[in-house]
Amino acid sequence: MFSLHNTHRNRAFNTFKKEVINIYWVDLNSDLGESFGNYTLGMDEQVIKHVTSVNIACGWHAGDPLVMDRTIKVALREKTAIGAHPGFPDLLGFGRRNLAATPEEIKAYVQYQLGALMAFAKANRTAIQHVKAHGALYNMAAKDAKLAMALAEAIHEVDSDIILMGLANSEMISAGKEVGLKVANEVFADRAYSPDGTLVSRRLPGAVIHDADIALSRVVRMVKEGKVEAVNGQDIEIKADSICVHGDNPEAVEFTRKIRARLEQEGVEVTAVSNFIK
Repeated sequence: MFSLHNTHRNRAFNTFKKEVINIYWVDLNSDLGESFGNYTLGMDEQVIKHVTSVNIACGWHAGDPLVMDRTIKVALREKTAIGAHPGFPDLLGFGRRNLAATPEEIKAYVQYQLGALMAFAKANRTAIQHVKAHGALYNMAAKDAKLAMALAEAIHEVDSDIILMGLANSEMISAGKEVGLKVANEVFADRAYSPDGTLVSRRLPGAVIHDADIALSRVVRMVKEGKVEAVNGQDIEIKADSICVHGDNPEAVEFTRKIRARLEQEGVEVTAVSNFIK
Protein backbone atom coordinates (compact mmCIF):
# COMPACT_ATOMS: atom_id res chain seq x y z
CA MET A 1 0.00 0.00 0.00
CA PHE A 2 2.85 2.32 0.92
CA SER A 3 4.70 1.48 -2.31
CA LEU A 4 1.63 2.18 -4.44
CA HIS A 5 1.17 5.55 -2.76
CA ASN A 6 4.78 6.48 -3.47
CA THR A 7 4.42 5.45 -7.11
CA HIS A 8 1.42 7.74 -7.58
CA ARG A 9 3.20 10.55 -5.80
CA ASN A 10 6.33 10.18 -7.94
CA ARG A 11 4.25 10.21 -11.13
CA ALA A 12 2.48 13.36 -9.98
CA PHE A 13 5.81 14.98 -9.08
CA ASN A 14 7.35 14.10 -12.45
CA THR A 15 4.32 15.54 -14.25
CA PHE A 16 4.57 18.73 -12.17
CA LYS A 17 8.31 18.96 -12.79
CA LYS A 18 7.80 18.63 -16.54
CA GLU A 19 5.20 21.38 -16.52
CA VAL A 20 7.48 23.70 -14.52
CA ILE A 21 10.39 23.11 -16.89
CA ASN A 22 8.23 24.12 -19.83
CA ILE A 23 7.15 27.45 -18.38
CA TYR A 24 8.79 30.49 -20.02
CA TRP A 25 8.55 34.17 -19.15
CA VAL A 26 9.82 37.16 -21.08
CA ASP A 27 9.39 40.92 -21.05
CA LEU A 28 8.91 43.12 -24.10
CA ASN A 29 10.47 46.58 -23.75
CA SER A 30 10.62 49.64 -25.96
CA ASP A 31 12.36 53.04 -25.82
CA LEU A 32 9.73 55.76 -25.49
CA GLY A 33 9.39 59.39 -24.45
CA GLU A 34 11.98 60.53 -26.96
CA SER A 35 10.06 63.50 -28.32
CA PHE A 36 11.39 66.95 -27.43
CA GLY A 37 9.73 70.36 -27.47
CA ASN A 38 8.01 70.74 -30.85
CA TYR A 39 9.67 67.61 -32.22
CA THR A 40 7.79 64.32 -32.16
CA LEU A 41 9.69 61.04 -32.38
CA GLY A 42 8.27 57.55 -32.26
CA MET A 43 4.76 56.15 -32.04
CA ASP A 44 4.47 55.86 -28.28
CA GLU A 45 0.69 55.62 -28.07
CA GLN A 46 0.63 52.67 -30.48
CA VAL A 47 3.64 50.63 -29.36
CA ILE A 48 2.91 50.86 -25.64
CA LYS A 49 -0.19 48.72 -26.15
CA HIS A 50 1.96 45.72 -27.09
CA VAL A 51 4.88 45.91 -24.63
CA THR A 52 5.17 45.19 -20.93
CA SER A 53 7.95 47.64 -19.98
CA VAL A 54 8.96 51.05 -21.30
CA ASN A 55 12.31 52.84 -21.15
CA ILE A 56 11.64 56.56 -20.77
CA ALA A 57 14.24 59.08 -21.98
CA CYS A 58 15.36 61.37 -19.18
CA GLY A 59 15.98 64.62 -21.05
CA TRP A 60 19.63 64.33 -22.05
CA HIS A 61 19.71 62.40 -25.33
CA ALA A 62 15.97 63.01 -25.87
CA GLY A 63 12.79 63.84 -24.00
CA ASP A 64 11.89 66.82 -21.85
CA PRO A 65 10.01 67.32 -18.55
CA LEU A 66 6.57 67.47 -20.13
CA VAL A 67 7.25 64.42 -22.28
CA MET A 68 8.60 62.48 -19.29
CA ASP A 69 5.50 63.20 -17.24
CA ARG A 70 3.14 62.46 -20.12
CA THR A 71 4.84 59.17 -20.96
CA ILE A 72 4.55 57.98 -17.37
CA LYS A 73 0.85 58.79 -17.41
CA VAL A 74 0.36 56.80 -20.62
CA ALA A 75 2.31 53.86 -19.16
CA LEU A 76 0.13 53.87 -16.06
CA ARG A 77 -3.00 53.97 -18.19
CA GLU A 78 -1.80 50.93 -20.15
CA LYS A 79 -0.55 49.15 -17.00
CA THR A 80 3.00 49.06 -18.38
CA ALA A 81 6.08 48.97 -16.12
CA ILE A 82 8.32 52.06 -16.12
CA GLY A 83 12.08 52.23 -16.60
CA ALA A 84 14.59 55.08 -16.78
CA HIS A 85 16.56 55.41 -20.03
CA PRO A 86 19.60 57.62 -19.28
CA GLY A 87 22.05 58.57 -22.00
CA PHE A 88 24.89 60.94 -22.74
CA PRO A 89 24.17 64.71 -22.80
CA ASP A 90 24.00 64.70 -26.58
CA LEU A 91 20.73 65.94 -28.06
CA LEU A 92 22.25 66.62 -31.48
CA GLY A 93 23.69 63.12 -31.74
CA PHE A 94 20.70 61.46 -30.06
CA GLY A 95 23.07 59.94 -27.52
CA ARG A 96 24.63 57.66 -30.10
CA ARG A 97 28.08 59.27 -30.13
CA ASN A 98 30.76 57.93 -27.81
CA LEU A 99 31.89 60.48 -25.22
CA ALA A 100 35.17 60.30 -23.33
CA ALA A 101 33.46 60.28 -19.94
CA THR A 102 35.12 58.90 -16.82
CA PRO A 103 33.43 56.31 -14.57
CA GLU A 104 32.83 59.08 -12.02
CA GLU A 105 31.09 61.19 -14.65
CA ILE A 106 29.02 58.24 -15.86
CA LYS A 107 27.87 57.56 -12.31
CA ALA A 108 26.78 61.16 -11.83
CA TYR A 109 25.09 61.30 -15.24
CA VAL A 110 22.99 58.23 -14.46
CA GLN A 111 22.03 59.36 -10.97
CA TYR A 112 21.06 62.81 -12.24
CA GLN A 113 18.73 61.42 -14.90
CA LEU A 114 17.35 58.65 -12.71
CA GLY A 115 16.54 61.22 -10.05
CA ALA A 116 14.64 63.36 -12.54
CA LEU A 117 12.43 60.51 -13.72
CA MET A 118 11.91 59.28 -10.16
CA ALA A 119 10.45 62.67 -9.26
CA PHE A 120 7.84 62.36 -11.99
CA ALA A 121 7.18 58.75 -11.00
CA LYS A 122 6.61 59.76 -7.39
CA ALA A 123 4.34 62.62 -8.45
CA ASN A 124 2.28 60.05 -10.38
CA ARG A 125 2.30 57.66 -7.39
CA THR A 126 4.30 54.96 -9.09
CA ALA A 127 7.86 53.63 -9.00
CA ILE A 128 10.75 52.89 -11.36
CA GLN A 129 11.04 49.19 -12.21
CA HIS A 130 14.35 49.25 -14.06
CA VAL A 131 17.14 51.27 -15.63
CA LYS A 132 18.36 50.67 -19.17
CA ALA A 133 21.15 52.85 -20.55
CA HIS A 134 20.73 54.38 -24.00
CA GLY A 135 22.78 54.32 -27.18
CA ALA A 136 26.50 54.90 -26.85
CA LEU A 137 26.37 54.70 -23.06
CA TYR A 138 24.75 51.25 -23.33
CA ASN A 139 27.22 49.98 -25.92
CA MET A 140 30.27 51.29 -24.06
CA ALA A 141 29.16 49.91 -20.69
CA ALA A 142 28.45 46.53 -22.30
CA LYS A 143 32.16 46.12 -23.02
CA ASP A 144 33.92 48.31 -20.43
CA ALA A 145 33.88 46.81 -16.94
CA LYS A 146 34.67 50.13 -15.22
CA LEU A 147 31.85 51.98 -16.96
CA ALA A 148 29.51 49.08 -16.27
CA MET A 149 30.39 49.21 -12.58
CA ALA A 150 29.79 52.97 -12.50
CA LEU A 151 26.33 52.38 -13.99
CA ALA A 152 25.52 49.62 -11.52
CA GLU A 153 26.75 51.58 -8.50
CA ALA A 154 24.77 54.63 -9.58
CA ILE A 155 21.56 52.62 -9.53
CA HIS A 156 22.35 50.70 -6.35
CA GLU A 157 23.11 53.84 -4.38
CA VAL A 158 19.81 55.44 -5.36
CA ASP A 159 17.53 52.39 -5.00
CA SER A 160 18.86 48.84 -4.70
CA ASP A 161 15.45 47.42 -5.64
CA ILE A 162 15.65 48.80 -9.18
CA ILE A 163 16.50 46.21 -11.85
CA LEU A 164 19.48 46.82 -14.13
CA MET A 165 18.57 45.92 -17.70
CA GLY A 166 21.53 45.38 -20.00
CA LEU A 167 22.82 43.47 -22.99
CA ALA A 168 22.66 39.74 -22.27
CA ASN A 169 25.89 38.32 -20.82
CA SER A 170 27.62 41.71 -20.98
CA GLU A 171 29.75 43.59 -18.47
CA MET A 172 26.60 45.41 -17.33
CA ILE A 173 25.03 42.15 -16.18
CA SER A 174 28.21 41.12 -14.35
CA ALA A 175 28.51 44.51 -12.63
CA GLY A 176 24.87 44.50 -11.59
CA LYS A 177 25.23 41.09 -9.97
CA GLU A 178 28.46 42.13 -8.25
CA VAL A 179 26.89 45.13 -6.50
CA GLY A 180 23.78 43.16 -5.56
CA LEU A 181 21.23 44.39 -8.07
CA LYS A 182 18.62 42.25 -9.76
CA VAL A 183 19.49 42.08 -13.46
CA ALA A 184 17.54 41.54 -16.67
CA ASN A 185 19.37 40.17 -19.71
CA GLU A 186 18.19 42.00 -22.80
CA VAL A 187 18.11 40.64 -26.35
CA PHE A 188 17.18 42.29 -29.63
CA ALA A 189 14.55 41.00 -32.03
CA ASP A 190 15.88 42.64 -35.19
CA ARG A 191 19.64 42.83 -34.64
CA ALA A 192 22.48 40.54 -35.72
CA TYR A 193 24.93 39.20 -33.14
CA SER A 194 28.69 38.82 -33.28
CA PRO A 195 30.26 35.54 -32.08
CA ASP A 196 31.23 37.24 -28.79
CA GLY A 197 27.58 38.03 -28.03
CA THR A 198 27.75 41.74 -28.84
CA LEU A 199 25.53 43.44 -31.39
CA VAL A 200 26.87 43.92 -34.92
CA SER A 201 27.49 47.62 -35.54
CA ARG A 202 24.71 49.36 -37.43
CA ARG A 203 27.40 50.65 -39.77
CA LEU A 204 27.99 47.13 -41.10
CA PRO A 205 25.81 45.31 -43.65
CA GLY A 206 23.42 42.78 -42.15
CA ALA A 207 23.36 44.46 -38.75
CA VAL A 208 19.58 44.84 -38.87
CA ILE A 209 17.32 41.90 -39.71
CA HIS A 210 14.51 43.05 -41.99
CA ASP A 211 12.80 39.69 -42.58
CA ALA A 212 10.04 39.50 -39.95
CA ASP A 213 9.70 35.70 -40.14
CA ILE A 214 13.41 35.20 -39.49
CA ALA A 215 13.34 37.67 -36.61
CA LEU A 216 10.32 35.97 -35.03
CA SER A 217 11.95 32.55 -35.21
CA ARG A 218 15.14 33.91 -33.66
CA VAL A 219 13.19 35.48 -30.80
CA VAL A 220 11.38 32.24 -29.98
CA ARG A 221 14.65 30.31 -30.03
CA MET A 222 16.37 32.83 -27.75
CA VAL A 223 13.58 32.56 -25.20
CA LYS A 224 12.96 28.80 -25.31
CA GLU A 225 16.41 27.41 -26.19
CA GLY A 226 18.72 30.13 -24.90
CA LYS A 227 20.58 30.28 -28.21
CA VAL A 228 20.95 32.57 -31.20
CA GLU A 229 22.85 32.21 -34.46
CA ALA A 230 25.71 34.69 -34.84
CA VAL A 231 26.68 36.27 -38.17
CA ASN A 232 29.32 33.56 -38.72
CA GLY A 233 26.72 30.81 -38.43
CA GLN A 234 27.84 29.78 -34.96
CA ASP A 235 25.26 29.21 -32.22
CA ILE A 236 25.97 31.24 -29.07
CA GLU A 237 24.42 30.94 -25.63
CA ILE A 238 22.13 33.81 -24.69
CA LYS A 239 19.70 34.55 -21.88
CA ALA A 240 16.52 36.38 -22.80
CA ASP A 241 14.73 38.09 -19.90
CA SER A 242 13.59 41.05 -21.99
CA ILE A 243 13.27 41.63 -25.72
CA CYS A 244 13.84 45.13 -27.09
CA VAL A 245 11.44 46.14 -29.83
CA HIS A 246 11.24 49.46 -31.64
CA GLY A 247 8.09 51.32 -32.57
CA ASP A 248 9.16 54.40 -34.48
CA ASN A 249 7.16 53.58 -37.63
CA PRO A 250 3.93 51.75 -38.52
CA GLU A 251 5.79 48.63 -39.72
CA ALA A 252 7.70 48.39 -36.44
CA VAL A 253 4.49 48.68 -34.41
CA GLU A 254 2.97 45.81 -36.39
CA PHE A 255 6.18 43.82 -35.91
CA THR A 256 5.94 44.35 -32.16
CA ARG A 257 2.37 43.07 -32.18
CA LYS A 258 3.44 39.99 -34.15
CA ILE A 259 6.28 39.23 -31.73
CA ARG A 260 3.94 39.22 -28.77
CA ALA A 261 1.35 37.11 -30.58
CA ARG A 262 3.98 34.57 -31.69
CA LEU A 263 5.45 34.27 -28.20
CA GLU A 264 2.03 33.70 -26.67
CA GLN A 265 1.28 31.07 -29.32
CA GLU A 266 4.51 29.34 -28.28
CA GLY A 267 3.34 29.19 -24.67
CA VAL A 268 5.55 32.05 -23.45
CA GLU A 269 4.07 34.35 -20.82
CA VAL A 270 4.80 37.95 -21.78
CA THR A 271 5.00 40.06 -18.63
CA ALA A 272 7.10 42.79 -16.98
CA VAL A 273 10.50 41.65 -15.68
CA SER A 274 9.62 42.51 -12.08
CA ASN A 275 7.02 39.72 -12.18
CA PHE A 276 9.58 36.96 -12.62
CA ILE A 277 13.01 38.36 -11.64
CA LYS A 278 13.21 38.30 -7.87
